[in-house]
Amino acid sequence: MLKTTITSGHEAHAPLLQSQSAATESLTVVFEMLGAPMFFQPNSEIYGEEEPAEYFYQVFEGAVRTYKVLEDGRRQIGAFHRAGDVFGLEAGDKHAFSAEAIGKCTVRLAKRSGLLSFAERDSKVAAALWAATAKSLRGAHEHMLLLGRKTAEERVVSFILAMANSPASDQIIELPMSRQDIADYLGLTIETVSRTFSHLESTAAIELHSSRRIRVPSRRDLQRLDA
Repeated sequence: MLKTTITSGHEAHAPLLQSQSAATESLTVVFEMLGAPMFFQPNSEIYGEEEPAEYFYQVFEGAVRTYKVLEDGRRQIGAFHRAGDVFGLEAGDKHAFSAEAIGKCTVRLAKRSGLLSFAERDSKVAAALWAATAKSLRGAHEHMLLLGRKTAEERVVSFILAMANSPASDQIIELPMSRQDIADYLGLTIETVSRTFSHLESTAAIELHSSRRIRVPSRRDLQRLDA
């Protein structure tokens, strides 16, 4: 499971973080009531592209990737979902992406019809479900901008900042995904991703404790590289 340790920081984004936390808590309560936990081994499929979208999902422990396999055989990862995240929120009746567990993962499944029915009777749950949908849509838009407009370095920096998931500086970030996952998310080769991480370390923008453990000494300095 991805963990973020914060040793110091600022309170500028506290209201937004509190609002997101409240929405997550509301949905977690409903998933506990209506859902059933399922355990997945690393790289095992949760659902496939074009399969009926009969359930909504919430990550309880671990991390999940959603992806498409392109016509030329390449894999494009659309999003990563961590503990508390809700995914599988489709506009239609079929899944647009496939979903896989990255490592060992526990996911709660709730019947789509049951959760929507519950939301009709509870305004807080309806608002939380809308917030989760809006977050997913915002993430898709940001990912499209990242792929279409940013350089390789800017893509990697954006990814690190997103994984930090906090406005604070001096953070230790433990990544559940591999460098290949990161490359497939950013639309880069694994060699480019590795070179960019090494370059960022050489400029003291980050510290690489291991391939999956990163320290961000100054979020502000890192943000300057994300034009």
